Formats: sequence, C-alpha cells, structure tokens
Amino acid sequence: MASIFSRIVNGEIPAWKVAENDKFLAFLDINPLAEGHTLVIPKQEVDYIFDIEDPLYAEYFTFAKKVAKGIRSVIPCTKVGIAVIGLEVAHAHIHLIPINSIYDIDFSRPKLKFSPEQFKHTADAIAAQIEV
Repeated sequence: MASIFSRIVNGEIPAWKVAENDKFLAFLDINPLAEGHTLVIPKQEVDYIFDIEDPLYAEYFTFAKKVAKGIRSVIPCTKVGIAVIGLEVAHAHIHLIPINSIYDIDFSRPKLKFSPEQFKHTADAIAAQIEV
C-alpha cells in the first residue's frame, strides 16, 4: 500500500507544495511546529533514509538545502533546523523547521494551527524564493 506521502506525490491527496522536481517534493507540514515547517521527500517510496542510494541521497540533501534557504528568506528565524526521525510515516522525509532556539524543534510541543489561506500564503511565499 502506498504511503500517505506517495499519495501526495501521485496527486491523490492535496498538499501545500513549496518545491518540486522530477525526484523530490517539498510541502508544508499540516501539523507544524512553526510557520514554514516543511517536509522534503523523495518521490521514490523508500522507508529508511539511509537506504537511499548515495547519488540520490546527495541530490536529496542539495534539494533540501535549497528549500531551507527559501524558508529562511521568508520566515523570520535564526536558522532552519533539520530533523529526520522516520517513524511517523514509512516514507523517508526531512523536517525543515524555522527555529530561534533548540526548544523550537521539540516534537512533544503542541502543534500550531493555520487556516488554509495561511498555509497557501506561506507555501506561495516560500515557493517564490526557490529555484529547482
């Protein structure tokens, strides 16, 4: 059965996309820790990030770096933090989270709620900053 992320890639589930190419997709997390919290996934369904072949792995992190720079240019933050946990969804994904302190990347914190209009505005603003 396809992961929820594969279903997003296939257009079966909508997402607020911020960047996409033929191998990767970046979209806003619907349960964000911060405005601009973005998930970056390979379009190929791979459960464990360290199972990705080396050449694709390098491209994946280069893509994520472009997305992080786009986030940082739109969302006021000290840095864009990165987290790879891999237990929530059986599809490799990188969390890119705007942070101002180490506590901003605590997944036990309550998630933020945004309206569809707010998500769209944030996604469009970040997407406008990214060349893939």
